[in-house]
Amino acid sequence: MSRILVTGAAGFIGSHLVDRLLEAGHEVTGLDCFTDYYSRETKQQNISRAVVHERFRFIEGDLLRLDLDEVIGVVDEVAHLAGEPGVRTSWGERFAIYTERNVQTTQRLLEAAARNGLERFVYASSSSVYGPDDGGPVDEETPCRPASPYGLSKLAAEELVRLYGREHDVPATILRYFTVYGPRQRPEMALSRFISLAYQGEPVEVFGDGSQMREMTYVSDIVEATVAALAMQPQGLPRAYNVGGGTRTTVRNLVRLVGEIMGERLEVGHGPPVSGDVRSTWADSGRAARELGYEPGVALEKGIEAQIRWALAGHRVPSIA
Repeated sequence: MSRILVTGAAGFIGSHLVDRLLEAGHEVTGLDCFTDYYSRETKQQNISRAVVHERFRFIEGDLLRLDLDEVIGVVDEVAHLAGEPGVRTSWGERFAIYTERNVQTTQRLLEAAARNGLERFVYASSSSVYGPDDGGPVDEETPCRPASPYGLSKLAAEELVRLYGREHDVPATILRYFTVYGPRQRPEMALSRFISLAYQGEPVEVFGDGSQMREMTYVSDIVEATVAALAMQPQGLPRAYNVGGGTRTTVRNLVRLVGEIMGERLEVGHGPPVSGDVRSTWADSGRAARELGYEPGVALEKGIEAQIRWALAGHRVPSIA
């Protein structure tokens, strides 16, 4: 069993990863600084199971200010999931936050990793590094053309991971997650918004005409790919792996499925398209299948149903305020 640091441990994906690693018998250190992107209460709920576990230690702190030698010096592996999410909010003056929380934090972690001889460093990247696809699935050799400052910040962090792998032998792996959904999804993400608005009986707002295509990946599949990357011994320079769910659908169809599962007749409104919001995402996850043994296991309808059940349990519907 390993001693593993998970950054962003109280977030949507990070909290699921923490739970999975604890179930597997690992010692887990969770680190989170509770940024104001969404509520602290929501993040505390995410991690409520882990904080009472005997093999879990929680650190609240900022990766830009912590003594990372103290943090990394007592672990074997790092899963770096912390960062500032969101395409729409990455434009303008807020880009400074993205450079701090996505680029600078990654560089500080990599410096500490190089000094402390980690066994593995797994970086959680995003399909946003690709930008728009060309009408077919993208593999890891597809040129990256980010369409948003957020995507650019994730690509810059990837380049740092490769640099430290090449120059300082940090044993690193990059995972490019494609649209992740499921219980604990962040409140501003599409499915969370649709479910919340449907529950409140309000019109569901869709950006653009709703024909945008998304590769949807259930959170437990994302977690299994990340666990597999933590178990693999990287060979040579850091490699990137697409992690997709194997199912593509339109945003319009997501709204329809939410209405059918909730038994609601949803009124749909349309807002203007969002700058940087690509028309289509489409993953070729063949490399992850071959080298990580990754196979998505949750069908879209079952995954949406699970997210709705979680959201409606005790009327804990995500707030969009």
